[in-house]
Amino acid sequence: LKKNIKNYDLDVLKEELKNIGEKPFRAEQIFKWIYQDKVTTFDEMTNLSLDLRKKLEENYTLGNFKIEKKLESVDGTKKYLFDVQDGQGNLIESVLMQYHHGYTICVSSQVGCKMGCKFCASTGIPFSRDLEAGEIVEQLLAIERDLGIRISNIVFMGIGEPLDNYDNVMESIKILNNPKGLGIGARHISISTSGLVPKIYEMADRQMQCTLSVSLHSSNNKTRSEMMPINNAYPIEELMKACKYYIEKTNKRISFEYALAKDNNDNLDDAKKLIKLIRGMNCHVNLIPINKIENGKFTKSTN
Repeated sequence: LKKNIKNYDLDVLKEELKNIGEKPFRAEQIFKWIYQDKVTTFDEMTNLSLDLRKKLEENYTLGNFKIEKKLESVDGTKKYLFDVQDGQGNLIESVLMQYHHGYTICVSSQVGCKMGCKFCASTGIPFSRDLEAGEIVEQLLAIERDLGIRISNIVFMGIGEPLDNYDNVMESIKILNNPKGLGIGARHISISTSGLVPKIYEMADRQMQCTLSVSLHSSNNKTRSEMMPINNAYPIEELMKACKYYIEKTNKRISFEYALAKDNNDNLDDAKKLIKLIRGMNCHVNLIPINKIENGKFTKSTN
């Protein structure tokens, strides 16, 4: 079975090449071809010997995606539906947004999602599997190849819970961050989580400089558990304790996401509790209006 060469950061790729009898410096050449020149075949790596290209073709795949569908909004935002080409018919979504500071991509981390958040469209997609590191990176590469652009910011907020696929997400960030590859700074990478507390502690201990965004969406456990089942495992008190630890350990600000659902979490009492909850923390809150939730389902909001 061929291995996806995009799963390897530069150091691991050097070891892979040594294992097939090649010089480690070839890894930097391959890295440049994949992430800077954005080739889609090993044959295009013309400064590699024919013998090495044959070895690569025999042992590895470049893990290229097929664009199944592309939609564009009136504001220029583009949504991509990718066939991950894994032989199982799995599809994932990525979204490209353009701002004055450049292009931002919202990437998926899993095929489907386990979290079951009431306000999230991913809830309706049954979980199939985690995405590999190379499959996360390929979302960015596929869009850059399609449009001939350079993406400068990455948000892990697509299909799936990034911290539920922790190891692959961390590996993908190492690849994305490498200056000899895509060279995207950690401060330009944001990871959004529904609140997997143990992984927040792990991220803090890694001293990562990525931005952490936490889907909060309620200031009390009853409402949050109704909206987000993860709260039953990690209630608000535990989540906020982990967030404070993250801030203290990394000296980085946290972003809290709060979706305003009419008659659920948008009243004055909720606002007062939210202020009390985050007071004194190095953070900011993004308020997002969404449709009303009734009996666990969306209805059209009158606001």
